[in-house]
Amino acid sequence: MSAHVSAIQINRNIKVKTIALPVEHGSWGFVFEPLTAALLIAFSVSAVWISLLVVGAFLMRQPLKVLLTDWQAKRNLPQTAVALKFTLFYGAIFLFGLAGSLFFVKSESFLPFLFILPLAAYQIYCDASRQSRQLLPELTGAIAISSSVAVIALADNWTLGAALALWSIFVARLISSILYVRNRLRLEKGKEFSNFIPISAHIFALLLVGILAFNGLSSGLTVLMFAVLLGRSAIGLSPYRKKVKAMKIGVWEVVYGTLTALSVVTGYYLKI
Repeated sequence: MSAHVSAIQINRNIKVKTIALPVEHGSWGFVFEPLTAALLIAFSVSAVWISLLVVGAFLMRQPLKVLLTDWQAKRNLPQTAVALKFTLFYGAIFLFGLAGSLFFVKSESFLPFLFILPLAAYQIYCDASRQSRQLLPELTGAIAISSSVAVIALADNWTLGAALALWSIFVARLISSILYVRNRLRLEKGKEFSNFIPISAHIFALLLVGILAFNGLSSGLTVLMFAVLLGRSAIGLSPYRKKVKAMKIGVWEVVYGTLTALSVVTGYYLKI
């Protein structure tokens, strides 16, 4: 009887949300900033299927992480069954998107996905070995998930150069943001941090976008937004910053990410 009650309590105590959805708030921006921008400036029937593929893969990562961890530890808990169900559900969305993409999308459009396959495999390894919150997996994950913007652009008959330039804008934004947030959180916790690395990354990102704009592959509005991001980084890691909690830092990064995506879309249509 007591064993039965204990089993019921365990089931009731399962936090389904932490199994079904990514727990890192920033990861949502990683996938939806470039994806939304791509859908708004390079929309096609192919883009819908590619989006399903990408969203399915993104959502599948969290339950798959739980599942792989439990299997590696050779344990079968109530959470394992929940993780398996969500993995299969999201996997179905991924496969549905993959099937549609293979049917509607030109094969050469998948070139960015082929490039990031090793990064995706590395991400799965890090998830299974509980190393996904280390710096390198976060950086490679940002590069991998943002590749969707290039694939959608190629599917809409953009040139390879223009598609890669669009991808590089979001890679520059995400990498510099990751470096800033990690160091800002360490600063707020009174730990050792670096302001040189994230600020240097922002300067490099600004120069990159500036070069792209000079060659007609980005907009002046996006260059301006990257200048704002650089200022945010410099102030946020300085003694003049306002001390804030981790959640607020994350919320502001979502705002900055949304504004960056909007700068890309607005600049594309207004040619500014």
